[in-house]
Amino acid sequence: MNTKKDLENLGFKGFIPVKELLLDISAIPNVNGVYAVVRNNTDKPVFIEKGTGGHFKGRNPNVDLNTLKIKWVENTEILYIGKAGGGSSKNRLNKRIKQYLDFGNGKDVGHWGGRYIWQLKDSSDLCFCWKETEVDTLPRDEELRLILEFKESHEGKLPFANLRE
Repeated sequence: MNTKKDLENLGFKGFIPVKELLLDISAIPNVNGVYAVVRNNTDKPVFIEKGTGGHFKGRNPNVDLNTLKIKWVENTEILYIGKAGGGSSKNRLNKRIKQYLDFGNGKDVGHWGGRYIWQLKDSSDLCFCWKETEVDTLPRDEELRLILEFKESHEGKLPFANLRE
């Protein structure tokens, strides 16, 4: 698993840039599912010291540039894989992605995971895509399956902004 096309083949939809979603998130469905953040190229990234992420519970979301360089995964467009809904979570795709976007827009919102994308200079050009999970599939199980598939394609590395499985 490496490209936007790979995600499309798995049934992901959307692929809407952050800058568009900040204006209108109505395209994101109110269902349980998984989502991904993708970059439209595999060019060398430009990291910024102070990203746009919010300081949730007073914690600074930024990490040093060397940490970002070490965590970067070469030759992939997929930067983050997340889940929404299922189990005890009531945050479906539309609400969870909105939280992620709000966090990236400097708000103190609880979406600490995935925060590394907000230290990319081109973060407003990144795209969100999503896939509804089947009724009998927990979003967490699908998220884990996708992360494991990514790791198998990338020498055991997690996607850039995933901090844990």
